[in-house]
Amino acid sequence: MKLLIISDIHGSSFYGKKIEEIYKKEQADKIVLLGDLYYHGPRNDLTQEYNPMEVAKILNSLKDKLLVVKGNCDAEVDEMISEFQFQDNIEMEVNGYHVFFTHGHRYNIDQLPPLGINIDIMFYGHFHTGFITEENGIIFANPGSISLPKANTKHSYLIFDEKELILKDVDGNVIDKKEL
Repeated sequence: MKLLIISDIHGSSFYGKKIEEIYKKEQADKIVLLGDLYYHGPRNDLTQEYNPMEVAKILNSLKDKLLVVKGNCDAEVDEMISEFQFQDNIEMEVNGYHVFFTHGHRYNIDQLPPLGINIDIMFYGHFHTGFITEENGIIFANPGSISLPKANTKHSYLIFDEKELILKDVDGNVIDKKEL
């Protein structure tokens, strides 16, 4: 299975449209959104072409392909305009790995989920900085923010398939990669 993993759209219809383009180009089976879909949040500037309702239309058109984690800026009202479900976290087997998807504000490389959850790979956003790293036998991957990157990182996303994890910028250039 090939997954396109994106986080922190924060209401940018410009980057919402990029998601459609990237999805078609990458030919992914599913899109995993790691939260903060519509609202820009009080600590962030407005995103390029800030239009949460347009982002909702774009994402609703992709609803059959989406797995969505709720971010710290996502509210109950966001679920009312969305034709898909938000989940607190997602645990699933993907490509032979036990994978944990979360937003990152509660669980991340520095704060693991409760004991008893078996994790091979943890994906999370929230910090707006993309990376792939391994620590204590767990692979941690952050797609960065597609619309509001921080710390001089790129507008980015992740691809996860049977062979590798790839962090790419929105133009498809490889930033980092890990063979599995």
